[in-house]
Amino acid sequence: MRTSRVICAGFGGQGVMSMGQLMTYAGMLENKEVSWLPSYGPEMRGGTANCAVTISDQPVGSPIITDDATAAVIMNSPSLTKFEGDVVPGGVILINSSLVHEKCSRDDIEAYYIDANTLSNELGGPKFANMVMLGAFLAVDDSVNIESVLEAFKKVFGKRKEKFIPVNRQALEAGYNAVMAQKN
Repeated sequence: MRTSRVICAGFGGQGVMSMGQLMTYAGMLENKEVSWLPSYGPEMRGGTANCAVTISDQPVGSPIITDDATAAVIMNSPSLTKFEGDVVPGGVILINSSLVHEKCSRDDIEAYYIDANTLSNELGGPKFANMVMLGAFLAVDDSVNIESVLEAFKKVFGKRKEKFIPVNRQALEAGYNAVMAQKN
């Protein structure tokens, strides 16, 4: 039995929700049990935003992730403060080091620092940072694969955005490679 419970968190407008949706749809495409639970602050763009994603081989009992996340994808400093404690010992935290200058304070979880904004800008602008971070997640958790994420892209963003799949593949690969470089 395999279950991944992931918190994706950052500011509204950073693509946190779409990151979670891509994970969820990819899980569905792989015939897994999934849930996606969004949470927004009082203002959407610029306010706080996070979502809880569960991908499992078993039925998902509850979409709520409190203190049992297997991984957290952190896009900003307030999210690190808020969600670092929700990752289980032995879990993983992926931190966008472009915007988060603090280090993970726990030594019982694996922490990876990904310069997501810089990697995104190398691909053409800041809008790919969430895909870089999603690629980083794929390097530490095999609950879904990159091909399923790219197929899910069509569902989440629609036919008009399919032309952006190649650059989003590059963003996923950049995040994946950033984590693999830290593992070696």
